[in-house]
Amino acid sequence: MTTPQNESLQAIKEYADDYDLDLSWLDTRGEWGIKAAPDPKRGMTLSSIEIGSYGEAPDTTDNMTGRPRGAAQRPDAYRIGGYGVRTKSEIWLDNAAALYEESLQRQWSSATDIPWHTIKPLPDDIERAQCQLDTFLTEVEFVAADIPARWVATTSPDYFEPRMFLLSQIMDESRHLDVFRKRALANGGGLMQRPDITTSGVVGSIDLSREFTEMSSRLHISGEGAVLTLFRMGELMSYNEAEKRIYRLAAQDESRHVAFGVMHMRYLSETEPDRREEIHCYLDEGERGLLAGNQNPAAIDTPSSEAMAILLGGGINQYDEGARKLMAIRRRQVREYVQRIRSAGFGERFDNGRADPRLLQIMWS
Repeated sequence: MTTPQNESLQAIKEYADDYDLDLSWLDTRGEWGIKAAPDPKRGMTLSSIEIGSYGEAPDTTDNMTGRPRGAAQRPDAYRIGGYGVRTKSEIWLDNAAALYEESLQRQWSSATDIPWHTIKPLPDDIERAQCQLDTFLTEVEFVAADIPARWVATTSPDYFEPRMFLLSQIMDESRHLDVFRKRALANGGGLMQRPDITTSGVVGSIDLSREFTEMSSRLHISGEGAVLTLFRMGELMSYNEAEKRIYRLAAQDESRHVAFGVMHMRYLSETEPDRREEIHCYLDEGERGLLAGNQNPAAIDTPSSEAMAILLGGGINQYDEGARKLMAIRRRQVREYVQRIRSAGFGERFDNGRADPRLLQIMWS
């Protein structure tokens, strides 16, 4: 049956013959006739275009050419990427597209969305403590952007949804980095002592990760989970509306990053149950850091922890009260960590003795 579309295509081919053009690509296409429709409330999202074969991410892929998922292959295409992540379970989660869209919709500006005018002169000990905490958080957020960036270029384009989320996380963390640096310089203070984040119990050894799930368990589950708790409690350490707004907006971003790690861990455990023991080993490592921060008296004797104690107490003269509040936050970090691990599908470690029983003791203390 002749259709206007077929007639048009035939006319193009005749034109190509007349002018010696190679338009063979016109016949080389993926699934055709698929029409994506925007969501009535959210618009044209990534989920809107996950239709037909275009929405089917392969379990494994040998795509090393940067070919977009669903596009026709070109036999003479050269390799442009050294994609190490070519197995779906290694990086996938069911709601990566939704988390990415949320990130786009909830972007904010550290330049214009923070009421910087509300920052007024503070007592010297409070300002110095704030600047020390900002120095710590600036470096933490630099690491939280730097590490995921290494995995973007190594992930196959067939798994573009989690890859795009990681790009949004890099933007989030870059904004966190600059907003805490701006706060340190906004009230006559400045950056203080460079913290040792490798022993802080927050970041740990994520820089040593050899594969994505190992990195995600250290960064998204343990590291960012602990930072998320700090951000949620940030108003207790705030002395103006600008600081309160910073913590609220940063917590909003951080919760997405933590959700990414939880959902990826859940997906991996369901699709590759033989890797559960491997993940338990990563969690063992993270929990040792949590315990060190809760039960080792020396854990509070760091510049960042001492700064938080001063902020929480209301000054250096109320340091003991601030230290008590800080330990309460540490216990909350443990409680929220346990909730995340149960949500990720690894809650049995708290029931069968795999996890250190002191974690549960801290939860209910």
